Amino acid sequence: MRFAHLIGPGGTVLDLACGSGRHVRWLVAQGFAVTAVDRDPAAVEPLRQLAEIAVADIESGPWPLPGRTFDGIVVTNYLWRPLLPLLPGALNEGGVLIYETFADGQQDIGKPSRSDFLLRTGELLSAFAGLRVVAYEDGFDAHPPRFVQRLVAVKAPAAAPPDGTAGPRYGLIGPDS
Repeated sequence: MRFAHLIGPGGTVLDLACGSGRHVRWLVAQGFAVTAVDRDPAAVEPLRQLAEIAVADIESGPWPLPGRTFDGIVVTNYLWRPLLPLLPGALNEGGVLIYETFADGQQDIGKPSRSDFLLRTGELLSAFAGLRVVAYEDGFDAHPPRFVQRLVAVKAPAAAPPDGTAGPRYGLIGPDS
């Protein structure tokens, strides 16, 4: 929610591994056109009236949205490492990636505890090195208690305007950021 203002008004947003759609509902209420992907058809069924739905198991099947790009991609509480290299290609120029999931240290306080589901220190920074990082956090969050990594990054336009008059959206961070 802190960084949704970086996505252009009315933009298209992919909520990947959306679960029951907490972020889908909020993003739609902000005026975004949302595509929600999850492998659980029962979880996403109530979202059909709000968003475009794709039921897909992205861990064992093909990427469900070939050739599609978005102004924003949101991923929370989900990690499937083979997916990470695909995400920058699914962003439009100027598109915003908002990614948050559990990190190393979580195994000491609760679930998930398997290393398959926990980011290593700096892993999001490495995975998205080709994007411009706007915000990055890696550590303990007390509310609720968990170890997380958060990354907000922007896919830079191919070329800056020659006259320099049109600055990128990611330079505008609001007062509640």
